[in-house]
Amino acid sequence: MSQPTTIGLAQIGQICVNVHDLERALAFYRDTLGMKHLFTVPKMAFFDCNGIRLMLGIPEKPEFDHPSSVIYFNVDDIQNTFQAFSGRGVKFEGEPHLIAKMPTHDLWMAFFRDSENNLLALMSEVARK
Repeated sequence: MSQPTTIGLAQIGQICVNVHDLERALAFYRDTLGMKHLFTVPKMAFFDCNGIRLMLGIPEKPEFDHPSSVIYFNVDDIQNTFQAFSGRGVKFEGEPHLIAKMPTHDLWMAFFRDSENNLLALMSEVARK
Protein backbone atom coordinates (compact mmCIF):
# COMPACT_ATOMS: atom_id res chain seq x y z
CA MET A 1 0.00 0.00 0.00
CA SER A 2 1.43 3.35 -0.97
CA GLN A 3 1.74 6.12 1.56
CA PRO A 4 0.03 9.48 0.93
CA THR A 5 2.53 12.15 0.06
CA THR A 6 2.60 15.89 0.50
CA ILE A 7 4.92 16.31 -2.47
CA GLY A 8 3.19 17.78 -5.51
CA LEU A 9 3.60 20.25 -8.31
CA ALA A 10 2.10 23.72 -7.95
CA GLN A 11 4.21 26.41 -9.57
CA ILE A 12 5.58 26.64 -13.10
CA GLY A 13 9.16 27.84 -13.19
CA GLN A 14 9.83 27.86 -16.93
CA ILE A 15 8.10 27.22 -20.24
CA CYS A 16 9.99 26.44 -23.44
CA VAL A 17 8.86 27.53 -26.90
CA ASN A 18 10.64 25.92 -29.84
CA VAL A 19 12.07 28.31 -32.41
CA HIS A 20 14.13 27.91 -35.58
CA ASP A 21 15.49 31.44 -35.94
CA LEU A 22 16.50 32.59 -32.46
CA GLU A 23 17.36 36.18 -33.45
CA ARG A 24 14.03 36.65 -35.23
CA ALA A 25 12.10 35.14 -32.30
CA LEU A 26 14.08 37.18 -29.76
CA ALA A 27 13.19 40.39 -31.61
CA PHE A 28 9.50 39.38 -31.86
CA TYR A 29 9.09 38.60 -28.15
CA ARG A 30 11.23 41.52 -26.94
CA ASP A 31 10.36 44.26 -29.42
CA THR A 32 6.94 43.34 -30.83
CA LEU A 33 5.36 41.84 -27.71
CA GLY A 34 7.34 44.04 -25.29
CA MET A 35 8.42 41.20 -23.02
CA LYS A 36 11.26 41.66 -20.53
CA HIS A 37 14.38 39.98 -21.93
CA LEU A 38 16.52 38.43 -19.18
CA PHE A 39 19.49 36.91 -21.01
CA THR A 40 20.59 34.98 -24.09
CA VAL A 41 22.97 32.04 -24.31
CA PRO A 42 23.81 29.92 -27.35
CA LYS A 43 20.59 28.50 -28.84
CA MET A 44 18.36 29.97 -26.06
CA ALA A 45 16.86 33.30 -24.98
CA PHE A 46 15.01 33.90 -21.71
CA PHE A 47 12.22 36.30 -20.75
CA ASP A 48 10.43 37.15 -17.51
CA CYS A 49 6.66 36.66 -17.52
CA ASN A 50 5.82 38.02 -14.09
CA GLY A 51 7.94 35.42 -12.29
CA ILE A 52 7.65 32.59 -14.82
CA ARG A 53 10.59 32.26 -17.16
CA LEU A 54 9.85 31.83 -20.87
CA MET A 55 12.66 30.17 -22.80
CA LEU A 56 12.93 30.36 -26.57
CA GLY A 57 15.05 27.44 -27.65
CA ILE A 58 16.29 25.77 -30.79
CA PRO A 59 15.35 22.07 -30.50
CA GLU A 60 18.34 19.89 -29.62
CA LYS A 61 17.07 16.82 -31.49
CA PRO A 62 14.60 16.27 -34.36
CA GLU A 63 12.14 14.50 -32.03
CA PHE A 64 11.93 17.68 -29.92
CA ASP A 65 11.07 19.86 -32.93
CA HIS A 66 7.31 20.47 -32.70
CA PRO A 67 4.94 23.42 -32.22
CA SER A 68 4.67 24.67 -28.66
CA SER A 69 1.62 24.38 -26.47
CA VAL A 70 -0.66 27.40 -26.61
CA ILE A 71 0.45 29.97 -24.04
CA TYR A 72 -2.31 32.30 -22.82
CA PHE A 73 -1.12 35.75 -21.73
CA ASN A 74 -3.34 37.64 -19.27
CA VAL A 75 -3.97 41.25 -20.29
CA ASP A 76 -6.12 43.88 -18.61
CA ASP A 77 -7.54 45.41 -21.79
CA ILE A 78 -7.75 42.88 -24.62
CA GLN A 79 -9.15 45.36 -27.17
CA ASN A 80 -6.36 47.88 -26.57
CA THR A 81 -3.66 45.17 -26.58
CA PHE A 82 -5.11 43.69 -29.78
CA GLN A 83 -4.98 47.10 -31.47
CA ALA A 84 -1.44 47.82 -30.25
CA PHE A 85 -0.09 44.43 -31.30
CA SER A 86 -1.89 44.57 -34.65
CA GLY A 87 -0.17 47.91 -35.23
CA ARG A 88 3.18 46.23 -34.56
CA GLY A 89 2.50 43.60 -37.21
CA VAL A 90 1.28 40.74 -35.01
CA LYS A 91 -0.76 38.32 -37.12
CA PHE A 92 -4.01 37.48 -35.30
CA GLU A 93 -6.24 34.55 -36.20
CA GLY A 94 -9.25 36.81 -35.62
CA GLU A 95 -10.49 39.65 -33.43
CA PRO A 96 -10.95 39.30 -29.67
CA HIS A 97 -14.08 37.32 -28.95
CA LEU A 98 -16.18 36.27 -25.98
CA ILE A 99 -15.40 32.73 -24.81
CA ALA A 100 -17.58 32.43 -21.71
CA LYS A 101 -19.84 34.43 -19.45
CA MET A 102 -18.70 33.72 -15.90
CA PRO A 103 -20.58 34.73 -12.72
CA THR A 104 -18.54 37.92 -12.17
CA HIS A 105 -16.79 38.53 -15.49
CA ASP A 106 -16.68 37.69 -19.17
CA LEU A 107 -13.73 35.70 -20.54
CA TRP A 108 -12.35 37.06 -23.83
CA MET A 109 -9.56 35.68 -26.02
CA ALA A 110 -7.69 36.50 -29.20
CA PHE A 111 -5.26 34.08 -30.85
CA PHE A 112 -2.10 35.05 -32.73
CA ARG A 113 1.07 33.58 -34.23
CA ASP A 114 4.62 34.34 -33.21
CA SER A 115 7.48 34.76 -35.67
CA GLU A 116 7.96 30.96 -35.71
CA ASN A 117 4.25 30.23 -36.36
CA ASN A 118 3.56 29.02 -32.79
CA LEU A 119 0.00 29.74 -31.64
CA LEU A 120 -0.31 32.12 -28.66
CA ALA A 121 -3.29 33.87 -27.09
CA LEU A 122 -4.35 37.00 -25.28
CA MET A 123 -6.77 36.33 -22.44
CA SER A 124 -8.78 38.90 -20.51
CA GLU A 125 -11.27 38.58 -17.69
CA VAL A 126 -13.53 41.59 -18.18
CA ALA A 127 -15.53 42.57 -15.10
CA ARG A 128 -19.24 43.04 -15.59
CA LYS A 129 -20.61 46.52 -15.01
